[in-house]
Amino acid sequence: MIRIQRAGERYPGGDPSAGIETRHALSFGPHYDPDNLRFGALLACNEERLAPGAGFDEHPHSHTEIVTWVVEGELTHHDTAGHTTVVRPGDLQRLSSAGGVRHVERNDADVPLVFVQMWLAPLSPGGEPSYEVVREVGDGVPYELPRADARLHVHRPAAGGSVAVPAADLAYVHVVRGTVRLDDGSPGTGSGEELAAGDAARLTDAGDRTLVATADAEVLIWEMRDWRKALG
Repeated sequence: MIRIQRAGERYPGGDPSAGIETRHALSFGPHYDPDNLRFGALLACNEERLAPGAGFDEHPHSHTEIVTWVVEGELTHHDTAGHTTVVRPGDLQRLSSAGGVRHVERNDADVPLVFVQMWLAPLSPGGEPSYEVVREVGDGVPYELPRADARLHVHRPAAGGSVAVPAADLAYVHVVRGTVRLDDGSPGTGSGEELAAGDAARLTDAGDRTLVATADAEVLIWEMRDWRKALG
């Protein structure tokens, strides 16, 4: 099964008057949708835009794996576990909030900040918070997130290039920039669904699929087991 969500179908959020614009892919805050609560381990996939000087003041998280991908600008991160970091385009940030941590996220630069933040449910709650930044993630290099039994693939296909979507229980495709075509599963037809920046596709037991870049693109793909299988 494949479900397409267009950029314009995301739920609006944030605080535009404070320079914060958010677009939520999944049920979030006041936008409660019982048919869109989570997809596999994925609890949230938020597109965030912060004006210079804007940001999220210190706030708590617990029992959540928070993965952030910076698209443009610089994200300044502080947390109560003692980490202070500037995250730039091509860097991947992961905060395991575990039993509880508080953090601040700001745009301290003089240019707009754009990032994608994804929240995943861990297999088991609790534990000690942990944090890391992977600098300049390479094209096609998977990032393992064992606490959520998930793996993130980053791809930057040039126009005409192709990317295999993992034939997993669940795969979530988010287009960061450019355009791609998700094939319809019919070999040799060259047909399928066109996805542009901000669009997403959710694939459940969809078998082997391919993304073909119709313009230079950047794509994030989560490969996940069905969390009910992961829990035995």
